[in-house]
Amino acid sequence: MRRPLVFVINITAIAIILLGLGSCVSNPDSSGLEYMPDMYRTPSIEPYVDYGEIRGRENMKYKMSLSALTPPSHTVPYYGGKKDSVDISFMLPYVRKANISFRETHGLFGFDFSLADEYTLAAKDRNPLVLTNKNSSEMLMKGKELYTAMCQHCHGEKGDGNGPMVLSGAYVGVPAYADRSSLSDGQIFYSIYYGKGMMGAHNSLVSKKEIWTLVHYVRQFQNPDYGKFDESGNPKTKAITDSSATKTK
Repeated sequence: MRRPLVFVINITAIAIILLGLGSCVSNPDSSGLEYMPDMYRTPSIEPYVDYGEIRGRENMKYKMSLSALTPPSHTVPYYGGKKDSVDISFMLPYVRKANISFRETHGLFGFDFSLADEYTLAAKDRNPLVLTNKNSSEMLMKGKELYTAMCQHCHGEKGDGNGPMVLSGAYVGVPAYADRSSLSDGQIFYSIYYGKGMMGAHNSLVSKKEIWTLVHYVRQFQNPDYGKFDESGNPKTKAITDSSATKTK
């Protein structure tokens, strides 16, 4: 009876010694053997960790990605070549500025403000992302993903202004998109970019290209034929914009 107990004790002691030796490494910057490393390296508490290179393993997919960094004002990322010129153009600064009142009403700081009513000026801006028979399905699917993640909690799955946050009583006065069919593409973009009413600015959460994609998606709530094409490839409905509207990125 005593011999098996001594055997178990010896095996346990050896295991502890081996574990201790295994946790010792020559690299002074290493923490050694880690039990459940995610507890040490959770992204929520280490937002600036370089996930492109962890423990000697290099991941080029994340190597050049920003991590919780805000670029200096008026700077734009640079990558790619001629084939990426359309996407690169969306990275240029937005031509419309926030009204100076937004500094207090929407907490916008570090922006260039305007004394003009830029929201009214945005009525002439139309969506630079042209919806075609070939790209409609893909673009609207991407719009649905963005809408579900960024808008649905307030505006509702059907765009009727009855999202979970509204039904809970946390927010009131969220309009239905069907009641805003007179708004131009540019005004919808401006509202998402800088905020409108109780809605805050989303320019730090979604890119300009993604906002224009959202503009296409919410148009479906105003017209169920939006984004649909006939057998000849002609749109069943036209975008709701001013005839003198101009493209803006």
